[in-house]
Amino acid sequence: MHEGHEQMFRRRFFVSTLLSIPVLLYSETLQSWLGFSVPAFPGSEWINPVFAVVVFGYGGVPFLQMAVPELKDRAPGMMTLISMAISVAFVYSLASVIFPTQSAFFWELVTLIDIMLLGHWIEMRSVRRASSAVDELAKLMPDTAERITDNGDTEEVPVSELTEGDLVLVRPGASVPADGVVEEGDSDVNEAMITGESKPVSKEPGDEVIGGTVNGDGSLRVRIDATGEETTLAGIMRLVEEAQESKSRTQALADRAAGWLFYVALAAAVVTGIAWTVAVSFNAEVIERVVTVLVIACPHALGLAIPLVVAINTSLAARNGMLVRDRIAMEEARNLDAIIFDKTGTLTEGEHGVVGMETVAGVDEDEALALAAAVEGDSEHMIARAIREAADEQGVEAPAADDFEAMKGRGVRAFVDGDEVFVGGPNLLNHLDSEVPSDLQSFAEEAGENARTVVYLVREGDLIAAFAMADVIRDESYRVVEALHDLDIEVAMLTGDSEDVANAVAAELGIDTVFAEVLPEDKDKKVQELQDQGKLVGMVGDGVNDAPALTRSDVGIAIGSGTDVAVQSADVILVQNNPMDVVRLVKLSKASYRKMQENIVWAAGYNVFAIPLAAGVLAPIGILLSPAVGALLMSLSTVIVAINAQLLRRVDLSVPSLPDVSPTTDAQPAD
Repeated sequence: MHEGHEQMFRRRFFVSTLLSIPVLLYSETLQSWLGFSVPAFPGSEWINPVFAVVVFGYGGVPFLQMAVPELKDRAPGMMTLISMAISVAFVYSLASVIFPTQSAFFWELVTLIDIMLLGHWIEMRSVRRASSAVDELAKLMPDTAERITDNGDTEEVPVSELTEGDLVLVRPGASVPADGVVEEGDSDVNEAMITGESKPVSKEPGDEVIGGTVNGDGSLRVRIDATGEETTLAGIMRLVEEAQESKSRTQALADRAAGWLFYVALAAAVVTGIAWTVAVSFNAEVIERVVTVLVIACPHALGLAIPLVVAINTSLAARNGMLVRDRIAMEEARNLDAIIFDKTGTLTEGEHGVVGMETVAGVDEDEALALAAAVEGDSEHMIARAIREAADEQGVEAPAADDFEAMKGRGVRAFVDGDEVFVGGPNLLNHLDSEVPSDLQSFAEEAGENARTVVYLVREGDLIAAFAMADVIRDESYRVVEALHDLDIEVAMLTGDSEDVANAVAAELGIDTVFAEVLPEDKDKKVQELQDQGKLVGMVGDGVNDAPALTRSDVGIAIGSGTDVAVQSADVILVQNNPMDVVRLVKLSKASYRKMQENIVWAAGYNVFAIPLAAGVLAPIGILLSPAVGALLMSLSTVIVAINAQLLRRVDLSVPSLPDVSPTTDAQPAD
């Protein structure tokens, strides 16, 4: 739509401007001002009215047509004011041909239309360019795919015909046609267009690939598991569309201001007409004042001020892996007082390993490790995987386990050789009301001091072993905490780990507030605690286990892989599993709101000064604005607002590096 309007305004601007040249050349006013003359010939007196009528019919009528819906909806606005201004100038100028008056508005009329067309062309071009995020995402998906048949041959089919379970061949340099899992082949896949991560990601059998990403030098055979509207790319497009269509509080304020301005303009025009009629009697000068007031009061710049910033903001966010579902939340991010991070997998790598072990007297380490591996045999939790891997490395064979049960937020339970065995953290001990033997207590304290998680093994009610699990702090986390502190934002950490582990990680990173040993169902209560202190709180989690906390927070931020883009509990989704994007989100929110404020101040404040000037308050000292000059000033304000919004593309979303900490992905510019 914007592209069609852009081409229409562009074409009509150039044609109307060309047709306006004769009108300008044969304008007595311009000849007098600029000190030039053109040859007269029989019929030359008709050049101005004839060409002005053509310009009005070709360049001005579109404004009249666009004003009709506003009038039908009883919501007059920008198009109504423009139409009123050019109509008054047109009718008065034609009347001056039949009833000679002191002046006609032909040159003012054509320049007014030309400038309006130019302003709308620039506006449509800016909005189209800023709104291209969805179109650019759509271009990522190929039109066809090479499907592998049952006999091993390939056939080219439209992507729309792919179904779940199809096996496709992705050749080097080709785009992945839909979401799936690699069954055969090794290659590096460029996922920058989806996740914002510029470094190609290595893919091998068992790895997931996202539709729309570009394969590297290797050949892949991919089993499709999502097509059409179920793909990651389709989910991203829906979120981008929602963000582009949503309105912020600032935009709603601008819409109301535009409505108020309409009535102010009409009132100012009426007062101007009455005042000038009383002062000089009703004549062409009165109409000229009224026309100038109506032209300069058009809420053109105000109508563009917020939507253009919103569109650029959405495009810039999408380019940097930030998908905005709630525009108001994006706006609120600039005011955050505190941000809570879930520890595991966000501030840390999320991959645990067994780095230490202690047993009570009479229990062999291999026996304890075998029991723990048996109980964790059916669990997919990262701690369970670490224990099983440790057992494999030690060559310990786990016995069979029965009646497995996952105890949410506490651990797991199963029966091994008839004994009831539990594996879990501190919350498990609280649940079982178990006492920790002194030798295991010392082991746990030492592990906590070294930022290690302790997992306990309980058999038939007796605590018999403890395992120290290491989870490496991410390099990015140091920079994130430092950058948020520079933005005067308090950083909090939420974890189910013990107090010792949580405090050790917090001390290492410089985190302000720690919530440890928190069960999943209690996470939202911790968000509420900070909110009860009068703080605006953001929550960063995986969008699944942290759903209640994300919903409770003022700004919920889901962080994870591209497959998590459909998380409904978050306001903003960070496609990459990169906490650095939280800082970029806050920076972009601040920069966008600043641009919105600047545009509103310029667009609305401009009218505060311009309307009285157009009405002729400075007429006693000889300063009067003609309709053309009024149109020029109004369009200039529109151009300035558009340029100011475009400057948002230059916002610096990078995060300074810290000594001895390697930088990560750089911020990406908007399209």
